[in-house]
Amino acid sequence: MITSYATLKTSIADYAHRTDLTAPIIEFITDAESRIYNDLRLRCMETAFSEAIASGTVAVPSGFLEWKYLYVDGSTAQKLTRKDAEWIYTNYPTRSASGKPVYFAREAETLIFGPYPDSAYTIKGVYYKRLAALSDSNTTNWFITDAPDLLRYAALAEAAFWTKDERDMNTFEAKYQMIKSRLESTERKEAFSGSVLSVSRG
Repeated sequence: MITSYATLKTSIADYAHRTDLTAPIIEFITDAESRIYNDLRLRCMETAFSEAIASGTVAVPSGFLEWKYLYVDGSTAQKLTRKDAEWIYTNYPTRSASGKPVYFAREAETLIFGPYPDSAYTIKGVYYKRLAALSDSNTTNWFITDAPDLLRYAALAEAAFWTKDERDMNTFEAKYQMIKSRLESTERKEAFSGSVLSVSRG
């Protein structure tokens, strides 16, 4: 049973039927985590965002994966629509106080806006964030407690690639994909839970 980073490593070794993977297993888990964050967007990754604009920009938060939504806070919230940086500079070339932002773009590790902010507006929203990486000092997280099998089979697929065992790689990959699909289905169901179906005219 997987209950911690240590038991995850033991489980991977047991399922791989190998006793010589002590050191590589750490890398398999790291690679598995990276893959999961590329493949999935789950509620456990959602993090509230709130930051005041300074010098026309806002810093991208650490561990950032993807925005869910952003808006300018105020008595009337202004939804922000994403564009690329070139679009911002083309359509809002005046980079001095111009108005309340309607659009945003990522430029390296900062967000820029159009129009250029005329005040230190607070930008709020929700983004997807990497959880703290598992390690001997950070022994558990949501995946350990709620989806340990996803971690196990993602790491086992990495292990099979490393050992060049094509049959195991196919088996573990298929299992990973099945668990991933199940989690995605659960997320979709939760997103609409508690809602009453209605027909909108338009």
